[in-house]
Amino acid sequence: MNRDELRQRLEFYQDLGVKTLYRRPTDRTLPPNPQPPTPAVSLPALEPAADSLLKILADIGDCKRCRLSEARHTIVFGSGNEQARLVFVGEGPGADEDQQGLPFVGRAGQLLTQMIEGTASKEGIPIKRTDVYICNVVKCRPPENRTPQPDEMEICGQFLYRQLQAIKPKAICLLGGTAAKAVLNTKESVTGMRGRWHMWRDIQVMVTYHPSYLLRSYNPSAKKEAWEDLKKVLHYVYD
Repeated sequence: MNRDELRQRLEFYQDLGVKTLYRRPTDRTLPPNPQPPTPAVSLPALEPAADSLLKILADIGDCKRCRLSEARHTIVFGSGNEQARLVFVGEGPGADEDQQGLPFVGRAGQLLTQMIEGTASKEGIPIKRTDVYICNVVKCRPPENRTPQPDEMEICGQFLYRQLQAIKPKAICLLGGTAAKAVLNTKESVTGMRGRWHMWRDIQVMVTYHPSYLLRSYNPSAKKEAWEDLKKVLHYVYD
């Protein structure tokens, strides 16, 4: 790894909130009957030349880099316009997404589509869901739809990073706390972050509620707040 690649890697880990890196000891004196070392996770460069979504998908391959691969049916990479000016990032695939290989196709996905197209129509913005790009922090379904664990987000996050860099949208809309934590390296709640702009690299970022939260929320104001967030994003990107 050359100096530029090392710098890119360290900047990425800094964005993820990793503050300490451990170096494997170089002492060649081994104890009797040493255990075989754990295989290192193989990851491509963070910012390869002429990167593209097709190249990122090829680099993911039939990914076995973390435990999420053990129970998944399909890798859910992302879908939409590869030159989109707006990207939505969720947490991870659910059962419907795992079967179909597409993000946000279950009940939460149907609500997200209504939110995008309904808000755009009311605001006079001529876009559909197919005009944006949608993906998740992790590309494999976590068992029982649990929250992805830090090491899983760290590994898959490198491919999300490349997706965002390859698309270079005008804005990113983060759906829920897991997406906010992965992209913005924050522990702040969605309630505290929503409604105002944040920054990732040189891209404007809006945090709002995940559609699955809106489906089960007993907070009647949450859905209205999410629509307001989305309205702000759409006007910023498409006006």
